[in-house]
Amino acid sequence: MPEPVRRPEPPTEADVKTEADVKADVKAEAEAKAEAGAEPGPGPQPEAESSASSVPLTVSVPVSVPVVETGAAKASEPLAAAGPGSAPEAAPASGADDRAEGRRRMKAALWPPRLSRGQLVVAVLLFSLGLALAIQVRSTNDHHSQLRGARQEDLVRILDELDSRQQRLQQEKAELEQSLAKLENSSNQAKEAQEQTRKKVTELGVLAGTVRATGPGIVLTVDDPQGQVKADMLLDTLQELRAAGAEAIQINDVRVVVDTYFTDVSGGGVQIDGKKVSAPYRFTVVGNPQDLTPALNIPGGVVRTLESHQARATISQQQKVLVDALVEPKTPQYAKPAPK
Repeated sequence: MPEPVRRPEPPTEADVKTEADVKADVKAEAEAKAEAGAEPGPGPQPEAESSASSVPLTVSVPVSVPVVETGAAKASEPLAAAGPGSAPEAAPASGADDRAEGRRRMKAALWPPRLSRGQLVVAVLLFSLGLALAIQVRSTNDHHSQLRGARQEDLVRILDELDSRQQRLQQEKAELEQSLAKLENSSNQAKEAQEQTRKKVTELGVLAGTVRATGPGIVLTVDDPQGQVKADMLLDTLQELRAAGAEAIQINDVRVVVDTYFTDVSGGGVQIDGKKVSAPYRFTVVGNPQDLTPALNIPGGVVRTLESHQARATISQQQKVLVDALVEPKTPQYAKPAPK
């Protein structure tokens, strides 16, 4: 492998001869010849003078030497003459290297990401919050889409049901205010209090299932020839009736009270409070028929759900229904009246 040729050193001030130096050299050489006995003729002196004066300014500049590069590719590039104090122009290459180094450092700082424990916990909490918001928005959109696809008569029934609930609450509020006014204005407050207590006991007996109840209402019959009706469907039906203002409910021969529960039976059928109930399921409900019937027939409600499971629901409005199934009152084992 050939050895690379070194660049020559830049010329110094000693290598550069000016015109005055050339004339001084010529004059010194002529004087030396004169002392040695060489008599110059009348012609040569002016000739020497003229020759000295005609000597051009010479600058000794090192010859450009090609640079030999070792390796697969060899290229010769002449070296530019550089004066004193000049420096090689390597700024562009250095700037490109700095930019490449900066990009490399930025990439190393960004990837792989370095997360602390606190940042990881914050990221998990933000992800959970976003997931919860997405689920809530989706459920809201589903509810709105059901109402958007409902028919006009279905929307009217839903609105009527909401108005009926509001009226029931207003009526209950008025009755409580009237009872309070009687207690406060009665001359014999003790007697009035006893009367109010007896009335309240009767009402609570209806709700607790210890006394029979009668009044206007509906009878809902659910036929299930395929055996597709489960305990959760009957529970949804019960909750819908309670939300519509049902005051007393009986399913077949079981009275429904506040602690009623439903379970599925492995061989078919449903257990209510531990008693097996088979199809057809007959709901006897005391309440306002104009409120109960629309609540069951709303889009996506109880009737539509039962029909989607090959069951058939029949609603009969009656002016007087009888809920005669009773339950034995239970003494609370843990709950006690709290002091006022």
